[in-house]
Amino acid sequence: QLVESGGGLVQAGGSLRLSCAASGRTFSSIAMGWFRQVSGKEREFVAAIAAINWRGSTTYYADSVKGRFTISRDNAKNTLYLQMNSLKPEDTGVYYCAADLNRDRQPKYWGQGTQVTVSS
Repeated sequence: QLVESGGGLVQAGGSLRLSCAASGRTFSSIAMGWFRQVSGKEREFVAAIAAINWRGSTTYYADSVKGRFTISRDNAKNTLYLQMNSLKPEDTGVYYCAADLNRDRQPKYWGQGTQVTVSS
């Protein structure tokens, strides 16, 4: 089960941090990610983070959020985060936590989503 929190309304240029609490004992060994969906459009990839290995956790970002968003994980708390800075109106949408991503970034599990609205 994945439960997101932290969405809300923010002005352009502001920041929000999304959290995703995951249940299960395999959290640390699976890739996690964030996706978003704007009304009328397909769900799109935002960021992903690999399972931890001796190098740490590799992260991946959509070009549209690179340099502004940071994905991280706390395996002790079974929690995934998305720090969003310098938000733009085009970042508005429903943000979904996703778990157990494969190499094609297709997840097995989805959260229920949390709304992020950025006003201009």
